[in-house]
This record gives sequence, structure tokens and C-alpha cells, in this order.
Amino acid sequence: MSDHTRTLTVPDAKKRRLRPATEKGQSRLVNAVLFVVLAVGSIAMLAPLIWMFTTSLKTKVEVFALPPVLWPTDPQWDTYTRMWDAAPILSGIQNSLIVSLTVTIIGSITSTMAAYALAKMRLPYKNAIFIGLLAGLMIPYPTLMIPQFVMFAKFGWVDTLLPLIVPLLFGNIIMIFFIRQYLASVPDSLIEAAYIDGASHPRVFATIVVPLIRPAIAAQFILWFMAIWNDYLAPILYLNSPQNQTLQVVIANLNVEFATQRDYPLIMGASVVALLPILIVFLIFQRQIIASVALTGTKG
Repeated sequence: MSDHTRTLTVPDAKKRRLRPATEKGQSRLVNAVLFVVLAVGSIAMLAPLIWMFTTSLKTKVEVFALPPVLWPTDPQWDTYTRMWDAAPILSGIQNSLIVSLTVTIIGSITSTMAAYALAKMRLPYKNAIFIGLLAGLMIPYPTLMIPQFVMFAKFGWVDTLLPLIVPLLFGNIIMIFFIRQYLASVPDSLIEAAYIDGASHPRVFATIVVPLIRPAIAAQFILWFMAIWNDYLAPILYLNSPQNQTLQVVIANLNVEFATQRDYPLIMGASVVALLPILIVFLIFQRQIIASVALTGTKG
């Protein structure tokens, strides 16, 4: 019997044993390619942050050296002590924390309650209200800046943190939209059963709805916190006194003052400090954010 005939008479069971090995090899190859792609992408994302940190430790000469200095020969750790005297960074951090935490904590509660009402409660014209909220996203902020400034000036709120806090305490349209869509996956029968058992709307919201949508709330919380923390336009409009300015305005003023002196390590050091709260919030809510992405991808 020829070799060709032997290959044709191989039992099907042997062929089945060969398939898993082939599929396993292909899976390893795909995983290896994905690992390389993700590694390259992570390096591209981390490179500017690493460069910012290393620049904060360089001297002025090393910042402009050619070829570029990857790591300073003598790290200037005193940059992180000089910057506290060069600008009101401590008060900037305090003001940014007051605005960001107040807005995101209270605003997340009101946004989640509004999303629950629009998604699960029987309200008249709730769809029209929801469409009206979405229509508000189409209004560019520059068209509202002058009317808002005039209104807050009449209230005596200019050069205070109130214009940055009060309007956002009543919710975020984007967060309301996201949580409302997320609540669509929560069965109505579960909430109706709680009502039949005598539970009130606040109890259903606190004990049933919030635990189910906690990953979505966490994801939106960190995105909103990042947006408020990094906001520059609104604070530069309303805040004039250095002791009332948020951190982003302080760093911008620091850039204007020290960029002419080519003291870029000082500016980079302040930028590193400004990045730390966002990094801390992300590390705290990392598990919830990943769960939110996983659940969103599996729900139809």
C-alpha cells in the first residue's frame, strides 16, 4: 500500500485529535500578536507621561540637549519643593478637589435618580423630557458663556467656586443618558415585584437599582471627575484671585510665568502633581470600570 493510500485511510478519530492541537497553536499565535499590539499601544500611551516625569527631574540644559536625555545624570528632586513656593499649587489642588468631588458625588446621585425616573418610573411625557435633555447637548457652550457670566455676576458669584459647582449639582446629561440606557437591561419584573412587596421608590432605588448599575455609575463617575478636574475654560472665566483658582488655571499661569525663563522642569513637576488625583481615582474604581465595559459588551 502506497503512502498516499495510507493517508486516505487514517481514522477519523486520529484527525479529531489533530484538530485541537492545530486550534491551540493558532490561539497561541493570535494571543502573541495581540500581546505585541497591546504592548506597543501601551508604550505609546505611557511614553508622554514618562517623558513628563523625567523632564521634571532634568536641568534646564538637559531639557534642550541633543540627543535627548532619557534620564537625568543628577535628578533634580528639589523641583518638587520649589514649585510650592513658585505658585499657589496647594490652594489650587484644594479648590480643584472641592469642585470635582462636590460636583461628581452629588451630581452622580442626582443623575442616577433622574435616569431611574426616566427609565423605570411611569411619568407623563418622560420621553419628551429625555429628548429635551439630549437637545441641550446640541447647544455649544460658547453661546452660553456670556449670558451665564452676566447672570452669575448679578448673583455676586464671580471669583468664587459657586459658578463651577451649583449648575452641575443637578446632574449631567451624558451620565443620565448612559445610565438610562444601562437601566434598560434591568428587568421591569424585578422592580415591579419589589413594589408589590411594599417597597417604596427610594428603597427600590437604593437597594435594588444602585447595586445592579454600580459598574456603570463608577465608570461615569471617573469620566466626569476627569472632565471637571481638567476643566480650564470655566475656571479661567470666573476665577480671578490666585487663592480661588483651580489647579489647571494655576498651572497655566505657571506656564506663562516660567516658560519665558525656560524652567520647563518646574512646569512638568506641577503637571505630574496634577495627574496624581486622576490616577488615584482610576486605581480605586479600576475593577468597576472593567466590569462596566465587560457587562456592556455582553448585554444586548
